[in-house]
Amino acid sequence: MTHPHYQLYIDGAFCDGATGAMALSENPANGQPWASFACTAPADIDRAIAAARRVLDTPEWRDMTQTARGKLLFKLADLIEAHAGELGRLETIDSGKLLAETSSQTKYVADYYRYYAGLADKIEGAVLPIDKPDMHVFTTRMPIGVVAAVVPWNAQMFLTATKLGPALAAGCAIILKASEIAPIPMLEFAKLIDQAGFPKGVVSIVTGDAENCAIPLTRHPDVDRIAFTGGPETARHVIRNSAENFAVTTLELGGKSPILVFEDADLDSAANGLIAANFGASGQSCVAGSRGLIQRSVLTTLIAKITEKSKHIVVGDPLDSTTHVGPLCTHAQIARIQDTLDKAKSQGATLHFGGAPLQGTGNYMSPTLVECAHNDTETLKVEMFGPVMSLIPFDTEEEALAIANSTAFGLGSGVFTQNIARAHRVSKRIKSGICWINTYRAISPIAPFGGFNQSGYGREAGQEAILDYTRTKTTWINTSEEPMANPFVMR
Repeated sequence: MTHPHYQLYIDGAFCDGATGAMALSENPANGQPWASFACTAPADIDRAIAAARRVLDTPEWRDMTQTARGKLLFKLADLIEAHAGELGRLETIDSGKLLAETSSQTKYVADYYRYYAGLADKIEGAVLPIDKPDMHVFTTRMPIGVVAAVVPWNAQMFLTATKLGPALAAGCAIILKASEIAPIPMLEFAKLIDQAGFPKGVVSIVTGDAENCAIPLTRHPDVDRIAFTGGPETARHVIRNSAENFAVTTLELGGKSPILVFEDADLDSAANGLIAANFGASGQSCVAGSRGLIQRSVLTTLIAKITEKSKHIVVGDPLDSTTHVGPLCTHAQIARIQDTLDKAKSQGATLHFGGAPLQGTGNYMSPTLVECAHNDTETLKVEMFGPVMSLIPFDTEEEALAIANSTAFGLGSGVFTQNIARAHRVSKRIKSGICWINTYRAISPIAPFGGFNQSGYGREAGQEAILDYTRTKTTWINTSEEPMANPFVMR
Protein backbone atom coordinates (compact mmCIF):
# COMPACT_ATOMS: atom_id res chain seq x y z
CA MET A 1 0.00 0.00 0.00
CA THR A 2 1.30 3.45 -0.93
CA HIS A 3 1.11 6.05 1.84
CA PRO A 4 1.05 9.82 1.39
CA HIS A 5 4.49 11.24 2.13
CA TYR A 6 5.18 14.49 3.99
CA GLN A 7 8.42 16.42 3.79
CA LEU A 8 10.32 18.79 6.03
CA TYR A 9 10.15 22.54 5.40
CA ILE A 10 13.59 24.17 5.55
CA ASP A 11 14.65 27.57 4.20
CA GLY A 12 11.45 28.01 2.20
CA ALA A 13 11.60 24.61 0.48
CA PHE A 14 10.02 21.20 1.05
CA CYS A 15 12.61 18.43 1.25
CA ASP A 16 13.50 15.07 2.68
CA GLY A 17 16.19 14.88 5.33
CA ALA A 18 19.91 14.80 4.58
CA THR A 19 20.13 11.05 5.19
CA GLY A 20 16.88 10.19 3.42
CA ALA A 21 15.52 8.59 6.61
CA MET A 22 11.75 8.21 6.83
CA ALA A 23 9.23 6.98 9.38
CA LEU A 24 5.63 5.81 9.31
CA SER A 25 2.84 7.44 11.26
CA GLU A 26 0.13 5.16 12.68
CA ASN A 27 -3.58 5.87 12.92
CA PRO A 28 -4.45 5.35 16.63
CA ALA A 29 -8.01 4.39 15.69
CA ASN A 30 -6.88 1.20 13.98
CA GLY A 31 -3.17 0.85 14.69
CA GLN A 32 -2.31 0.90 10.99
CA PRO A 33 0.34 3.03 9.24
CA TRP A 34 -1.31 5.65 7.09
CA ALA A 35 1.43 8.15 6.10
CA SER A 36 5.20 8.48 5.90
CA PHE A 37 7.29 11.49 6.81
CA ALA A 38 10.86 12.63 6.39
CA CYS A 39 13.15 12.54 9.42
CA THR A 40 15.61 15.28 10.25
CA ALA A 41 19.37 14.78 10.53
CA PRO A 42 21.79 17.11 12.36
CA ALA A 43 22.86 18.54 8.98
CA ASP A 44 19.27 19.63 8.38
CA ILE A 45 19.21 21.44 11.72
CA ASP A 46 22.43 23.24 10.78
CA ARG A 47 20.88 24.28 7.47
CA ALA A 48 17.64 25.51 9.05
CA ILE A 49 19.48 27.56 11.68
CA ALA A 50 21.89 28.98 9.11
CA ALA A 51 18.88 30.09 7.05
CA ALA A 52 17.29 31.67 10.13
CA ARG A 53 20.48 33.49 11.01
CA ARG A 54 20.86 34.70 7.40
CA VAL A 55 17.33 36.05 7.09
CA LEU A 56 17.64 37.99 10.34
CA ASP A 57 20.41 39.98 8.67
CA THR A 58 18.73 40.55 5.32
CA PRO A 59 16.67 43.68 4.59
CA GLU A 60 13.71 41.57 3.47
CA TRP A 61 12.95 40.55 7.08
CA ARG A 62 15.27 42.73 9.19
CA ASP A 63 13.91 45.99 7.77
CA MET A 64 10.30 44.92 7.32
CA THR A 65 8.08 47.28 9.31
CA GLN A 66 6.28 45.94 12.32
CA THR A 67 2.98 46.71 10.61
CA ALA A 68 4.00 44.68 7.56
CA ARG A 69 4.89 41.73 9.79
CA GLY A 70 1.42 42.00 11.29
CA LYS A 71 -0.15 41.85 7.84
CA LEU A 72 1.69 38.62 7.08
CA LEU A 73 0.32 37.15 10.31
CA PHE A 74 -3.19 38.28 9.40
CA LYS A 75 -2.79 36.49 6.07
CA LEU A 76 -1.58 33.34 7.81
CA ALA A 77 -4.58 33.48 10.16
CA ASP A 78 -6.97 33.64 7.22
CA LEU A 79 -5.26 30.65 5.60
CA ILE A 80 -5.50 28.64 8.82
CA GLU A 81 -9.18 29.41 9.17
CA ALA A 82 -9.84 28.44 5.55
CA HIS A 83 -7.98 25.13 5.95
CA ALA A 84 -9.12 24.31 9.50
CA GLY A 85 -11.23 21.36 8.36
CA GLU A 86 -8.39 19.80 6.37
CA LEU A 87 -5.79 20.35 9.11
CA GLY A 88 -8.22 19.04 11.72
CA ARG A 89 -8.87 15.88 9.74
CA LEU A 90 -5.14 15.19 9.39
CA GLU A 91 -4.61 15.75 13.11
CA THR A 92 -7.47 13.38 13.94
CA ILE A 93 -6.12 10.60 11.74
CA ASP A 94 -2.60 11.14 13.05
CA SER A 95 -3.25 11.56 16.78
CA GLY A 96 -6.72 10.14 17.44
CA LYS A 97 -8.20 13.39 18.74
CA LEU A 98 -11.85 13.99 17.90
CA LEU A 99 -12.46 15.69 14.56
CA ALA A 100 -15.00 17.96 16.23
CA GLU A 101 -12.24 19.18 18.54
CA THR A 102 -9.33 19.38 16.10
CA SER A 103 -11.23 21.28 13.43
CA SER A 104 -12.84 23.76 15.86
CA GLN A 105 -9.60 24.25 17.80
CA THR A 106 -7.63 24.87 14.59
CA LYS A 107 -10.19 27.41 13.47
CA TYR A 108 -9.94 29.17 16.84
CA VAL A 109 -6.14 29.10 16.65
CA ALA A 110 -6.41 31.59 13.79
CA ASP A 111 -7.44 34.15 16.40
CA TYR A 112 -4.11 33.68 18.20
CA TYR A 113 -2.28 34.76 15.04
CA ARG A 114 -4.68 37.69 14.61
CA TYR A 115 -4.06 38.71 18.20
CA TYR A 116 -0.30 38.81 17.69
CA ALA A 117 -0.71 40.39 14.26
CA GLY A 118 -2.44 43.27 16.00
CA LEU A 119 0.31 43.50 18.59
CA ALA A 120 3.16 43.50 16.06
CA ASP A 121 3.25 47.30 15.79
CA LYS A 122 2.50 47.85 19.49
CA ILE A 123 5.97 46.73 20.62
CA GLU A 124 7.18 49.98 22.10
CA GLY A 125 10.27 51.34 23.80
CA ALA A 126 10.47 54.32 26.11
CA VAL A 127 12.28 57.64 26.56
CA LEU A 128 13.98 57.61 29.95
CA PRO A 129 13.99 60.65 32.30
CA ILE A 130 17.72 60.24 32.73
CA ASP A 131 19.56 61.86 35.65
CA LYS A 132 22.29 63.44 33.49
CA PRO A 133 22.16 66.72 31.53
CA ASP A 134 22.42 66.86 27.75
CA MET A 135 21.59 63.18 27.35
CA HIS A 136 18.68 61.77 25.36
CA VAL A 137 18.25 58.12 26.39
CA PHE A 138 15.68 55.73 25.02
CA THR A 139 14.98 51.99 24.82
CA THR A 140 13.89 49.88 21.88
CA ARG A 141 12.75 46.27 21.73
CA MET A 142 14.85 44.17 19.34
CA PRO A 143 14.01 40.64 18.08
CA ILE A 144 15.70 38.10 20.31
CA GLY A 145 16.97 36.21 17.25
CA VAL A 146 16.73 32.53 16.33
CA VAL A 147 14.02 30.63 18.21
CA ALA A 148 13.87 26.84 18.68
CA ALA A 149 10.28 25.82 19.42
CA VAL A 150 9.42 22.26 20.48
CA VAL A 151 5.78 21.15 20.57
CA PRO A 152 4.13 17.82 21.50
CA TRP A 153 1.43 16.01 19.54
CA ASN A 154 -1.56 16.53 21.83
CA ALA A 155 -2.44 20.18 21.04
CA GLN A 156 0.10 21.06 18.40
CA MET A 157 -1.75 23.73 16.44
CA PHE A 158 -2.58 25.61 19.65
CA LEU A 159 0.88 25.20 21.18
CA THR A 160 2.51 26.23 17.91
CA ALA A 161 0.40 29.39 17.76
CA THR A 162 1.47 30.45 21.26
CA LYS A 163 5.10 30.32 20.12
CA LEU A 164 5.05 31.13 16.42
CA GLY A 165 2.63 34.05 16.73
CA PRO A 166 4.63 36.21 19.15
CA ALA A 167 7.99 35.16 17.67
CA LEU A 168 7.04 36.31 14.17
CA ALA A 169 5.34 39.45 15.44
CA ALA A 170 8.56 40.35 17.24
CA GLY A 171 10.63 39.82 14.10
CA CYS A 172 12.39 36.59 15.06
CA ALA A 173 13.17 33.57 12.89
CA ILE A 174 11.96 30.22 14.19
CA ILE A 175 12.65 26.52 13.76
CA LEU A 176 9.65 24.49 14.88
CA LYS A 177 10.26 20.90 15.96
CA ALA A 178 7.07 18.82 15.64
CA SER A 179 6.62 15.61 17.62
CA GLU A 180 7.80 12.54 15.76
CA ILE A 181 4.78 10.67 17.16
CA ALA A 182 2.17 12.52 15.08
CA PRO A 183 3.81 15.30 13.01
CA ILE A 184 1.67 15.21 9.86
CA PRO A 185 -0.56 18.24 10.58
CA MET A 186 2.48 20.39 11.30
CA LEU A 187 4.19 19.37 8.06
CA GLU A 188 0.95 20.21 6.24
CA PHE A 189 0.77 23.50 8.12
CA ALA A 190 4.15 24.39 6.56
CA LYS A 191 2.34 24.78 3.25
CA LEU A 192 0.31 27.63 4.73
CA ILE A 193 3.47 29.31 6.04
CA ASP A 194 4.81 29.12 2.51
CA GLN A 195 1.59 30.51 0.97
CA ALA A 196 1.45 33.39 3.44
CA GLY A 197 4.64 34.79 1.93
CA PHE A 198 7.11 34.90 4.78
CA PRO A 199 10.68 35.32 3.52
CA LYS A 200 12.66 32.12 3.10
CA GLY A 201 14.30 31.02 6.31
CA VAL A 202 11.97 32.87 8.67
CA VAL A 203 10.16 29.62 9.52
CA SER A 204 11.39 26.04 9.20
CA ILE A 205 9.42 23.00 10.35
CA VAL A 206 11.24 19.76 11.15
CA THR A 207 10.64 16.49 12.99
CA GLY A 208 12.61 13.51 14.17
CA ASP A 209 14.00 11.79 17.23
CA ALA A 210 15.97 13.34 20.07
CA GLU A 211 19.44 12.38 18.87
CA ASN A 212 19.06 13.63 15.31
CA CYS A 213 16.65 16.53 15.78
CA ALA A 214 15.79 17.80 19.26
CA ILE A 215 19.27 17.70 20.78
CA PRO A 216 21.10 19.32 17.83
CA LEU A 217 18.39 21.99 17.74
CA THR A 218 18.23 22.95 21.42
CA ARG A 219 21.99 22.93 21.99
CA HIS A 220 22.95 24.69 18.74
CA PRO A 221 25.23 27.69 19.39
CA ASP A 222 23.20 29.96 17.11
CA VAL A 223 19.90 29.45 18.95
CA ASP A 224 18.94 32.47 21.07
CA ARG A 225 15.68 31.27 22.59
CA ILE A 226 14.00 27.93 23.34
CA ALA A 227 10.25 27.56 23.80
CA PHE A 228 9.47 24.02 24.95
CA THR A 229 6.26 22.16 25.73
CA GLY A 230 6.51 18.57 26.94
CA GLY A 231 7.35 16.46 29.98
CA PRO A 232 9.62 17.27 32.93
CA GLU A 233 12.22 14.61 32.13
CA THR A 234 12.71 15.88 28.59
CA ALA A 235 12.73 19.44 29.90
CA ARG A 236 15.70 18.63 32.12
CA HIS A 237 17.64 17.62 29.00
CA VAL A 238 16.55 20.82 27.26
CA ILE A 239 17.84 22.91 30.16
CA ARG A 240 21.17 21.06 30.03
CA ASN A 241 21.34 21.65 26.28
CA SER A 242 20.70 25.35 26.75
CA ALA A 243 23.88 25.56 28.81
CA GLU A 244 25.71 25.21 25.49
CA ASN A 245 24.17 28.35 23.97
CA PHE A 246 22.77 30.30 26.97
CA ALA A 247 19.44 30.46 25.14
CA VAL A 248 16.59 32.12 27.01
CA THR A 249 14.27 29.22 27.81
CA THR A 250 10.59 28.85 28.71
CA LEU A 251 9.00 25.55 29.69
CA GLU A 252 5.37 24.39 29.76
CA LEU A 253 5.34 20.94 31.33
CA GLY A 254 1.82 19.83 32.23
CA GLY A 255 0.86 18.51 35.63
CA LYS A 256 -1.71 16.98 37.97
CA SER A 257 -4.28 19.74 38.24
CA PRO A 258 -6.71 19.74 41.19
CA ILE A 259 -10.41 20.55 40.95
CA LEU A 260 -11.97 21.47 44.30
CA VAL A 261 -15.71 20.91 44.68
CA PHE A 262 -17.31 22.39 47.80
CA GLU A 263 -20.64 21.28 49.24
CA ASP A 264 -22.38 24.50 48.18
CA ALA A 265 -21.45 24.01 44.50
CA ASP A 266 -23.90 23.35 41.70
CA LEU A 267 -23.17 19.62 41.56
CA ASP A 268 -24.42 19.14 38.01
CA SER A 269 -22.06 21.88 36.88
CA ALA A 270 -19.24 20.33 38.93
CA ALA A 271 -19.89 16.88 37.44
CA ASN A 272 -19.82 18.34 33.93
CA GLY A 273 -16.60 20.18 34.76
CA LEU A 274 -14.91 17.04 36.06
CA ILE A 275 -16.01 15.04 33.01
CA ALA A 276 -14.79 17.74 30.63
CA ALA A 277 -11.50 18.06 32.53
CA ASN A 278 -10.78 14.31 32.51
CA PHE A 279 -12.58 12.69 29.59
CA GLY A 280 -12.39 15.60 27.14
CA ALA A 281 -9.58 15.06 24.61
CA SER A 282 -9.52 11.50 26.01
CA GLY A 283 -7.71 12.93 29.02
CA GLN A 284 -4.70 13.83 26.86
CA SER A 285 -4.42 17.40 28.05
CA CYS A 286 -1.69 19.13 30.02
CA VAL A 287 -4.36 20.81 32.16
CA ALA A 288 -6.45 17.67 32.74
CA GLY A 289 -8.12 18.07 36.15
CA SER A 290 -7.12 14.57 37.15
CA ARG A 291 -7.28 15.20 40.91
CA GLY A 292 -10.88 15.79 41.97
CA LEU A 293 -11.05 17.01 45.58
CA ILE A 294 -14.65 16.64 46.78
CA GLN A 295 -16.10 17.80 50.09
CA ARG A 296 -17.06 14.61 51.90
CA SER A 297 -20.71 15.58 52.45
CA VAL A 298 -21.38 15.59 48.67
CA LEU A 299 -18.95 12.89 47.49
CA THR A 300 -21.52 10.09 47.16
CA THR A 301 -24.00 12.33 45.34
CA LEU A 302 -21.35 13.63 42.96
CA ILE A 303 -20.05 10.12 42.17
CA ALA A 304 -23.61 9.09 41.31
CA LYS A 305 -24.02 12.08 38.98
CA ILE A 306 -20.69 11.45 37.26
CA THR A 307 -21.50 7.75 36.87
CA GLU A 308 -24.90 8.45 35.35
CA LYS A 309 -23.60 11.10 32.95
CA SER A 310 -20.70 8.86 31.91
CA LYS A 311 -23.07 6.08 30.85
CA HIS A 312 -23.90 8.20 27.82
CA ILE A 313 -20.29 8.75 26.72
CA VAL A 314 -19.64 7.25 23.28
CA VAL A 315 -16.16 5.85 22.76
CA GLY A 316 -15.29 5.25 19.14
CA ASP A 317 -14.08 6.51 15.79
CA PRO A 318 -12.73 10.05 16.21
CA LEU A 319 -13.90 10.95 12.70
CA ASP A 320 -17.52 10.15 13.71
CA SER A 321 -19.40 13.24 14.89
CA THR A 322 -21.30 11.17 17.51
CA THR A 323 -18.11 10.10 19.30
CA HIS A 324 -17.22 11.71 22.63
CA VAL A 325 -13.96 9.92 23.47
CA GLY A 326 -11.51 8.72 20.84
CA PRO A 327 -8.42 6.53 21.03
CA LEU A 328 -5.21 7.36 22.83
CA CYS A 329 -2.38 8.47 20.60
CA THR A 330 -0.06 5.57 21.46
CA HIS A 331 -0.56 2.03 22.71
CA ALA A 332 2.11 2.59 25.39
CA GLN A 333 -0.27 4.96 27.19
CA ILE A 334 -2.72 2.11 27.82
CA ALA A 335 -0.06 -0.03 29.49
CA ARG A 336 1.00 2.93 31.65
CA ILE A 337 -2.61 3.58 32.71
CA GLN A 338 -3.29 -0.05 33.57
CA ASP A 339 -0.10 -0.28 35.62
CA THR A 340 -1.03 2.89 37.52
CA LEU A 341 -4.57 1.62 38.17
CA ASP A 342 -3.27 -1.71 39.46
CA LYS A 343 -1.05 0.11 41.95
CA ALA A 344 -3.93 2.34 43.02
CA LYS A 345 -6.21 -0.64 43.68
CA SER A 346 -3.49 -2.28 45.75
CA GLN A 347 -3.40 0.94 47.79
CA GLY A 348 -7.10 0.70 48.61
CA ALA A 349 -8.62 2.71 45.75
CA THR A 350 -12.13 1.85 44.54
CA LEU A 351 -12.84 1.56 40.82
CA HIS A 352 -16.39 2.79 40.14
CA PHE A 353 -16.36 2.22 36.38
CA GLY A 354 -13.98 1.67 33.47
CA GLY A 355 -10.41 0.65 34.09
CA ALA A 356 -9.80 -1.49 31.02
CA PRO A 357 -8.92 -1.05 27.35
CA LEU A 358 -11.70 -1.71 24.85
CA GLN A 359 -11.53 -4.85 22.78
CA GLY A 360 -10.73 -4.67 19.08
CA THR A 361 -8.29 -2.61 17.06
CA GLY A 362 -7.04 0.81 18.06
CA ASN A 363 -5.75 2.38 21.27
CA TYR A 364 -9.07 2.68 23.07
CA MET A 365 -9.33 3.05 26.86
CA SER A 366 -12.65 3.19 28.65
CA PRO A 367 -13.38 6.32 30.72
CA THR A 368 -12.48 5.46 34.31
CA LEU A 369 -13.50 6.75 37.74
CA VAL A 370 -11.31 6.00 40.76
CA GLU A 371 -12.19 6.87 44.35
CA CYS A 372 -9.01 7.24 46.38
CA ALA A 373 -8.73 6.47 50.08
CA HIS A 374 -5.69 8.69 50.67
CA ASN A 375 -3.51 11.27 48.95
CA ASP A 376 -0.62 8.86 48.31
CA THR A 377 -2.70 6.88 45.81
CA GLU A 378 -0.79 6.33 42.57
CA THR A 379 -3.44 7.84 40.28
CA LEU A 380 -3.19 11.11 42.20
CA LYS A 381 0.54 11.36 41.52
CA VAL A 382 1.16 10.09 37.98
CA GLU A 383 0.26 12.09 34.88
CA MET A 384 -1.35 9.29 32.85
CA PHE A 385 -2.52 11.20 29.78
CA GLY A 386 -5.71 9.16 29.51
CA PRO A 387 -9.40 9.27 30.49
CA VAL A 388 -8.95 8.55 34.20
CA MET A 389 -10.64 10.65 36.90
CA SER A 390 -9.48 10.29 40.51
CA LEU A 391 -11.56 11.63 43.40
CA ILE A 392 -10.51 12.12 47.02
CA PRO A 393 -12.66 13.50 49.86
CA PHE A 394 -11.86 16.44 52.12
CA ASP A 395 -13.63 17.91 55.12
CA THR A 396 -12.42 21.49 55.47
CA GLU A 397 -11.18 24.26 53.21
CA GLU A 398 -7.74 24.09 54.79
CA GLU A 399 -7.53 20.36 54.16
CA ALA A 400 -8.58 20.87 50.52
CA LEU A 401 -5.85 23.46 50.00
CA ALA A 402 -3.26 21.22 51.63
CA ILE A 403 -4.14 18.35 49.28
CA ALA A 404 -4.34 20.63 46.24
CA ASN A 405 -0.85 22.01 46.90
CA SER A 406 0.74 18.65 47.79
CA THR A 407 2.24 18.15 44.35
CA ALA A 408 5.37 19.09 42.47
CA PHE A 409 3.23 20.45 39.65
CA GLY A 410 1.17 23.61 39.34
CA LEU A 411 -0.32 24.31 35.91
CA GLY A 412 -4.11 24.36 36.16
CA SER A 413 -6.71 24.22 38.93
CA GLY A 414 -10.44 24.53 39.34
CA VAL A 415 -12.88 25.54 42.07
CA PHE A 416 -16.60 24.86 42.12
CA THR A 417 -18.48 26.89 44.72
CA GLN A 418 -21.30 29.42 44.85
CA ASN A 419 -19.59 31.33 47.66
CA ILE A 420 -17.80 34.20 45.91
CA ALA A 421 -15.67 35.00 48.95
CA ARG A 422 -14.46 31.39 49.09
CA ALA A 423 -13.79 31.44 45.35
CA HIS A 424 -11.46 34.43 45.75
CA ARG A 425 -9.87 33.12 48.92
CA VAL A 426 -9.18 29.60 47.66
CA SER A 427 -8.07 30.56 44.13
CA LYS A 428 -5.52 32.96 45.62
CA ARG A 429 -3.94 30.20 47.72
CA ILE A 430 -3.83 27.41 45.15
CA LYS A 431 -0.31 27.18 43.74
CA SER A 432 -1.04 27.07 40.03
CA GLY A 433 -0.57 29.32 37.03
CA ILE A 434 -4.23 29.09 36.00
CA CYS A 435 -7.36 28.81 38.13
CA TRP A 436 -10.84 28.32 36.68
CA ILE A 437 -13.89 29.08 38.87
CA ASN A 438 -17.10 27.17 38.05
CA THR A 439 -15.70 26.25 34.63
CA TYR A 440 -12.65 24.45 33.21
CA ARG A 441 -10.28 24.34 30.21
CA ALA A 442 -11.26 27.76 28.87
CA ILE A 443 -8.47 29.43 26.88
CA SER A 444 -7.96 32.70 25.01
CA PRO A 445 -5.11 34.44 23.16
CA ILE A 446 -5.61 37.32 25.59
CA ALA A 447 -5.00 35.21 28.72
CA PRO A 448 -1.49 34.10 29.79
CA PHE A 449 -0.94 30.34 30.01
CA GLY A 450 1.75 28.67 32.14
CA GLY A 451 2.56 26.99 35.42
CA PHE A 452 4.34 27.01 38.75
CA ASN A 453 6.93 24.61 40.14
CA GLN A 454 7.61 21.57 37.91
CA SER A 455 4.88 22.67 35.51
CA GLY A 456 7.50 25.01 34.09
CA TYR A 457 8.27 28.70 33.89
CA GLY A 458 7.48 31.53 31.53
CA ARG A 459 4.10 32.35 30.04
CA GLU A 460 2.54 31.84 26.63
CA ALA A 461 -0.34 33.86 25.14
CA GLY A 462 -1.31 37.25 26.44
CA GLN A 463 0.19 40.63 25.70
CA GLU A 464 3.40 40.21 27.67
CA ALA A 465 4.41 36.99 25.88
CA ILE A 466 5.48 38.95 22.83
CA LEU A 467 8.10 40.78 24.92
CA ASP A 468 9.72 37.43 25.74
CA TYR A 469 10.79 37.28 22.08
CA THR A 470 12.61 40.61 22.32
CA ARG A 471 15.65 42.08 24.02
CA THR A 472 15.85 45.63 25.31
CA LYS A 473 18.43 47.94 23.73
CA THR A 474 19.32 51.20 25.49
CA THR A 475 20.57 54.08 23.32
CA TRP A 476 22.39 57.13 24.73
CA ILE A 477 22.68 60.32 22.65
CA ASN A 478 24.77 63.25 23.82
CA THR A 479 22.86 66.37 22.75
CA SER A 480 25.41 68.88 23.95
CA GLU A 481 27.25 71.07 21.44
CA GLU A 482 30.35 70.77 23.61
CA PRO A 483 32.85 67.99 22.90
CA MET A 484 32.91 65.01 25.22
CA ALA A 485 34.89 65.81 28.36
CA ASN A 486 38.37 64.47 28.99
CA PRO A 487 37.71 61.18 30.79
CA PHE A 488 40.78 61.63 33.01
CA VAL A 489 39.73 64.99 34.38
CA MET A 490 37.28 64.46 37.20
CA ARG A 491 34.79 67.17 38.09
